[in-house]
Amino acid sequence: MDANEVEHLREEITAILCVANKEDEVLVRLESGGGVVHGYGLAASQLQRIKEKGLKLTIAVDKVAASGGYMMACVADKLLASQFAYIGSIGVLAQLPNFNKLLKKNDIEFEQHTAGEFKRTLTIFGENNDEGRAKFREEIEEIHVLFKDFVQSQRPEMDIDKVATGEYWPGIKAKALGLVDDITTSDDYILSHYPAREIFSVKYAVKKNVAEKLGMSAANVVERVFMKSMNKARHWF
Repeated sequence: MDANEVEHLREEITAILCVANKEDEVLVRLESGGGVVHGYGLAASQLQRIKEKGLKLTIAVDKVAASGGYMMACVADKLLASQFAYIGSIGVLAQLPNFNKLLKKNDIEFEQHTAGEFKRTLTIFGENNDEGRAKFREEIEEIHVLFKDFVQSQRPEMDIDKVATGEYWPGIKAKALGLVDDITTSDDYILSHYPAREIFSVKYAVKKNVAEKLGMSAANVVERVFMKSMNKARHWF
């Protein structure tokens, strides 16, 4: 989740909190396979704002909530998942290539200057050593511990050591492991509350100026012409 996506989530939640009552329930449709730690950590904190205001937070996962996506999902008071949604992946991944041998082979020198023993543990261009690798591994393990502690704080009844292996499971198995509360889709959950409750959809949209709108219109015309020509040339069986 990048900065723009977190910003949109923040705006949507702020809008809800400005008008919601204590009796209201917030349903978040979540679909994410994970990403950078700080982005998803902030996104999870944004969702916690809903609970801090005394509102019930329900999160529905129709397809996937893995890694950082599950970090967000576990914040829910009630966590729903479809039967084949991918759930879990409570782990940390970090990988990078190293081109040092390739640079040496082509007589290319690389310099890197740092202040602080572990300012840069691994590099993609320099020559890495065992000490740097060990420190990098240590940092990954620390993040994993923080991840596990956060999930455990949100779902204390779950056996965290059993599920924090980096694996993911379909919704049905995830329920048996305590990762989710109920098996259903977001659509069925919404319909189960209609028409007894009023339902509103909230989505943040960036206001576009005239130039941006004209640019998008021109792009749409070009795309339609291109697709029309492609359809004429396409063979159907």
